[in-house]
Amino acid sequence: MTRRALAVLLASVAAVLGLVGAAFLAAPASGASGRPAAPEPFGATVLIGTGGITWTDVSEEDTPNLWMLLRDGSSAAMSIRSVETNTCPVDGWLGLSAANRAAAPRDGEGRAQLRPCAPIEEPSGGVVPGWSTFEQAAASRKFDSRLGLLGEAAAKSDVCIKPVGPGAAIAAAMPEGTADRYSPWSPDTLLVDMNTCPLTIVDVGSVRDPDDIAEGEEPAGGSREEQVKAVDERIGQVIDAAPGGADFIVASLSDAGVTERLRLAVARGPHYGPGRLNAPSTRQPGLVQAQDIPVTVMSLTGITAPGGLGGTTMTSEQAPDNSERRAADRLQGLVDYDLASHEVHSLVPPFFNTFAYGQLVIYLLVLLVWKGKIGGPDTRRKVLGIVRVIAVAAASVPASTFLANLLPWWRFPVPMISIVAAVGLFVALIAYAGLRGPWGRSALGPLAFVAAVTMAVLAGDVMTGSRLQQSSLMGLQPVVAGRFYGMGNVTFALFATSAILLATAVSSYLVAHHRERIAAIVVLCIGVFTVIVDGAPFWGADGGGPPAFIPGIAYLVLSILGLRMTWKRVLLIGLGSAALFFGVAFLDWLREPDDRSHLGRFIQAIIDGNALDIVVRKAEQNWSILLGNAPLTLLVPAALLFVIYVLARPTSWGSKGLGKSFDKAPTLRAGLIALVITLTIGFLINDSGTAIPAVGATVAVPLIVSVVVRNLEEDLRAVAGTRRARRS
Repeated sequence: MTRRALAVLLASVAAVLGLVGAAFLAAPASGASGRPAAPEPFGATVLIGTGGITWTDVSEEDTPNLWMLLRDGSSAAMSIRSVETNTCPVDGWLGLSAANRAAAPRDGEGRAQLRPCAPIEEPSGGVVPGWSTFEQAAASRKFDSRLGLLGEAAAKSDVCIKPVGPGAAIAAAMPEGTADRYSPWSPDTLLVDMNTCPLTIVDVGSVRDPDDIAEGEEPAGGSREEQVKAVDERIGQVIDAAPGGADFIVASLSDAGVTERLRLAVARGPHYGPGRLNAPSTRQPGLVQAQDIPVTVMSLTGITAPGGLGGTTMTSEQAPDNSERRAADRLQGLVDYDLASHEVHSLVPPFFNTFAYGQLVIYLLVLLVWKGKIGGPDTRRKVLGIVRVIAVAAASVPASTFLANLLPWWRFPVPMISIVAAVGLFVALIAYAGLRGPWGRSALGPLAFVAAVTMAVLAGDVMTGSRLQQSSLMGLQPVVAGRFYGMGNVTFALFATSAILLATAVSSYLVAHHRERIAAIVVLCIGVFTVIVDGAPFWGADGGGPPAFIPGIAYLVLSILGLRMTWKRVLLIGLGSAALFFGVAFLDWLREPDDRSHLGRFIQAIIDGNALDIVVRKAEQNWSILLGNAPLTLLVPAALLFVIYVLARPTSWGSKGLGKSFDKAPTLRAGLIALVITLTIGFLINDSGTAIPAVGATVAVPLIVSVVVRNLEEDLRAVAGTRRARRS
């Protein structure tokens, strides 16, 4: 293929990409089709704020008022993550005030999560106590949070807010910390309070679990169960005192102690009949986030919302009726959300550590066997056969962690055992098919199969709404609220690694049969598919993925065509990657604010002048992760440097088996270099990018080992055959 022909091919692919992107971007966002329109404001709106309550606390017998709201209204699990790992009651109310993440400073030393939450004080002289301290804390963060935003927006729209209770005073306060029309909580004055303004915000108190609060925090009166019943009773009093035809929103805005969990949100009224509560910000049915609450309140009451808010207006997906049976079914689904998120969150660290260190131990044993430190020649062959099976099984684990969510493992008494069993089931199926299928005899066959399955699982999931990723061991954690859909760093690392490995296996076969042009076209098609799925705002919505992936896949294509990677080409690829990112982000920005992903919101941040804060915050996050887990994260750059050294000198120590694999697979060396390029760039340009090389290695290393081991097995068989021939 000539350079001119290559240029025409690349231009054609770019044109197809543009047409496909334009067609999809013109369509509604994922989940938007058939979505109810934002409600037209009319009547009264009542926001009832509490904290520490989950859907597992709700039952018809113990919490009759919450049950009534569940039965007759729209409900959702809610992610309440604010600035710190756990959310204190004051943090939840400050988040309402700013319509963004905000938190009060916590006294004490050590991790913020383990410091006590301060009580919320009653306003004094119409001013929220400690307001200046709250402002300083908000300014020290990089979330661009402006306290008093809700109160100021209401004043500009000439909408009256009546705050009842100290938390409500924080939510309704003006930017200077004043809370007009404030009333303390009292059942005696509730009827008057509820009929003063079109928008009433009520603090009915927060549940603080005596067994979970931080050391040094004053426990609330009564057990957790007693506190929940007391809050439910106050909710009933508010509903009884409110004007007829009002919309009610009940939101559990904070955690019950140091343990973070999904909390509850429920809405009932003219705009919210029986059914499920949805929000475009999460794109997940029945899952909303705390930032959606103030945006919804503004929408319901006719308050003009400022631009650039992270939340969206919650809408109702209507159920056929408000029967007790359907309410019980909805409650079970909400409890599943909570339990899956809660149980998997604590299992993620031990899973990653066991998985990573387990692989290291296995490969160390392989090295000892191959070096002759353990066993004889016959033993080596048997062990290598076992190692190949283990390596393919290990590479099947990532895809299996997503498929495991097809089974309700969180409902079993011992979640650790049930999720291991679920993952193990799919590992066995994938590994068996990879080794026993018609491709299993080839050294690259299992690599291609496992890589293709991993790609298919991840692509299918993000294209259908990212359901399998929710609360999975290697997927998205709703309780963390970092991302609710698309591809994060972990899924990008798995997807990009699998794409490059699949492209390497297919191109090696084609190049070995002297079909270099077809090989380049196939690799280019795999690359185009990967970029579209990963970067499209309606699917992967990944801003840092394509700029990291494109240089790697471009290197592989150029290597197949026999073209050197010159500095000029490097520059062109880099500029093209950046242009693609900003182009897609700009097209995403052109959509309605509620339909934008974080790509479009980043363009809005550039317009608003706070994009640098986002970049700095993400850089600080990456640096803190690097320092906070130094023993593991410092291995990442060292491993990359070692791989680069081995690839640069294919006859160096430890790489003889890999060198033989390079001889049998013509594009394997180029594919591994492409992989190193992608993982290195991903490590450098993404927030929490430290995870990208480490996670990519969980697929790449075992599959590469399986290829090397297969070739070494064949060499041992050849040696054994030669010996038998000589003896005969």
